[in-house]
Amino acid sequence: MDINKILNADILDIIFEGRNKEYGAYDLRKTYNKRLWVAIISMVALLLLLFVGYLVAGVINNGPKKQAMTVQDVQLEDVKEEKKNEPPPPPPPKVEPPKVEMAKFTPPKIVPDEKVKEEEKPPEQEKLEDTKIGTVNQEGVKDEGLAAPVDQGKGVVEAPKKDEEDYDKTFTKVEIESSYPGGAEQWARYLGKTLHYPDEAINNEIQGTVTVQFIVDKEGNVSDVQAVSGPTDGGLRDEAVRVIKKSGTWTPAVQNGRQVKSYKKQPIVFKLDSQ
Repeated sequence: MDINKILNADILDIIFEGRNKEYGAYDLRKTYNKRLWVAIISMVALLLLLFVGYLVAGVINNGPKKQAMTVQDVQLEDVKEEKKNEPPPPPPPKVEPPKVEMAKFTPPKIVPDEKVKEEEKPPEQEKLEDTKIGTVNQEGVKDEGLAAPVDQGKGVVEAPKKDEEDYDKTFTKVEIESSYPGGAEQWARYLGKTLHYPDEAINNEIQGTVTVQFIVDKEGNVSDVQAVSGPTDGGLRDEAVRVIKKSGTWTPAVQNGRQVKSYKKQPIVFKLDSQ
C-alpha cells in the first residue's frame, strides 16, 4: 500500500492488505459497530414495548369490576302496602232471618172428647211433615229440612246462615297465603341457584327490591306474572319475572278450609357486595 494511502486508510484495510477479504473475518469486523447499534436499539425497543404493555394492563385491571351479588328474600308481611284514605263503607242493612212455621207441642193427655179445647188439639199429621215443633204456634215459611237452632227461652227458630262465598273467584285477601313449597329455606336455595344478576345492572351499579305480583290457582300453578315495583333499568324486573315463572308449583292459598285461587306479591332483593 502506498505511503499516502496508509495515512487515510482504515485500520482493517491495513491489517487485511494482501489477504483474502472474502473469507469472512474482514466483513465481520467491518460491520461490527453497525450490528452492535442494531442490537442495542432492538433491545431498547423491546423494553419500551414491555413497559407500555404493563401500563395498559394496569389500566385495564383498575377499570370497573363485576361485583358478586347478594340475594336476600323479604317476607311478604314486611312489604307495607300503601293505604288510601277512603271513607269506611256503610254498614250492611240488617236482614231479619225468615221465621219458620212452628206448631206448638201438646203433651198427650187422656180426657173425654167434650173436654178438649180447640187450641189444645194436636195438629194433623200432614201439617207436621213440613212444620217445626216448638213451644208456641207460629206462622212462617215452610221447613225445607234445614237444621235451625231453637232458642228455648223465647221459643224462636232462627234459620242458619248460608255460606255465600264464591270460591271460584281470584281472592286478594285470604286466611292462609300461598307459599313456596318447603318454606323460606327452600325459597332462598332456589333463588341462589336460579337468579342471575344482569350484567347491565352490575356495570351501572343498579340494585334494589323488585316486587312481583302473580296468581296461584287452586292447583298451585303460577300465571299472570308481572313486576309492579322496583328499578326499571338494568334488567332487574325482567330477571325477577323470569325467576317466578320458572319456580314451578306453589302451595295454594286457603280460605274457610278450602284451597282457592289468589293473588301473590313476592319481593326479590338485588344487592351488590360493597368492597
